[in-house]
Amino acid sequence: MVNINRIILIVLDSVGVGELPDANRYNDAGANTLKHILENKDKNFIFENMGKLGLYNIVPSPYGYKPDKVSGCYGKMATMSPAKDTTAGHWELSGIILDKPFPTYPNGFPKEITEEFEKQIGTKILGNCVASGTEIIQRLGKQHYETGFPIVYTSADSVFQVAAAEDSEKFGNLQHLYDICEIARNLLQGEHAVGRVIARPFITKEDGTFKRTTNRKDYSLTPPGTTILDKIKNSGGSVIAVGKIKDIFNNKGITTAYHTVGNPHGIQLTIDSIKEQSSFDKQLIFTNLVDFDMLWGHRRNIDAYAQGLKFFDEKLPEIIGSMKDTDVLIITADHGCDPTYTKHTDHTREYVPLLVYGSAIKQNVNLGTRKTLSDVAQTIADIFEIEPMKNGTSFKDEIL
Repeated sequence: MVNINRIILIVLDSVGVGELPDANRYNDAGANTLKHILENKDKNFIFENMGKLGLYNIVPSPYGYKPDKVSGCYGKMATMSPAKDTTAGHWELSGIILDKPFPTYPNGFPKEITEEFEKQIGTKILGNCVASGTEIIQRLGKQHYETGFPIVYTSADSVFQVAAAEDSEKFGNLQHLYDICEIARNLLQGEHAVGRVIARPFITKEDGTFKRTTNRKDYSLTPPGTTILDKIKNSGGSVIAVGKIKDIFNNKGITTAYHTVGNPHGIQLTIDSIKEQSSFDKQLIFTNLVDFDMLWGHRRNIDAYAQGLKFFDEKLPEIIGSMKDTDVLIITADHGCDPTYTKHTDHTREYVPLLVYGSAIKQNVNLGTRKTLSDVAQTIADIFEIEPMKNGTSFKDEIL
């Protein structure tokens, strides 16, 4: 048997593959991100390369398309954590299952939080409401420039978002935004421990409207237990984080991190990392491609979402072509965000895809419906022959 010494784990952020049995509890009955995207395109719109890995065995083509051959292993996974957000999804992939959801604030944050935040940052805040990030900066951007007060808002997710202009003399610079987000992160603990504090910088366009920049930064809680990242790092291995992985895990269990400015950049950094000669006998390249969720899912942009998936599919041969015989590729997601869903613009409670490929991997194996995303972490631990995770069931013997 080939000794697998590197695993490439790519999270297509929000690419769900159908409602979970408890979706109705989350107001998500009927959601299916991938299925509905395919139904909104014609029969010539095909994900040829993901199809070869088994994608259409998870979500059949509405037009009956099937690849001639399936060369990967495929299945889908349920989320056991009582949440449908980025942090919960990634933590579960890494082996941690939450026993309760992160707090959310459909009516804005309580006075004891906002007043203490204002006290610590030395100014008032604007907003404190549930809002779209692109909408609220158009509504409050001018007032922000005039006062220097940061804009605070949330969503259906467990997030405390702070928007401020990078080019505002009254507010300060980008670093000041990061500094006050760290203040918020330290403040939001205990019962108010939101999953993420997010810095949302923006600038003024020539036409006087406002545009978010790529200098977003997430401040997550530290994972409350040992993740597969920790186990790899502690055993002398390497964990390369591409995209917002570093933020999601608060840099815990990570040896190298790369910030990205969009999916194409994240894909290229992943390819570059695969091509690098590794001296480690255990290495995890962990990539998050956020544009599916942030730019297209929440904004209900079906066509852009579809084109983003098409771009990834077209880059997949280059990813695979960079791999060695001792590498394994796992493609999955963290939750859904169905761009056709009309009840809300939040994430959707869905199964996520599971595609596995490598020279040493069996072909055309149905891995079925897995009970938890933590099966990924348990499988990585099993392949790397390190101490088992607390959660999850390994599918190593099914794929090797």
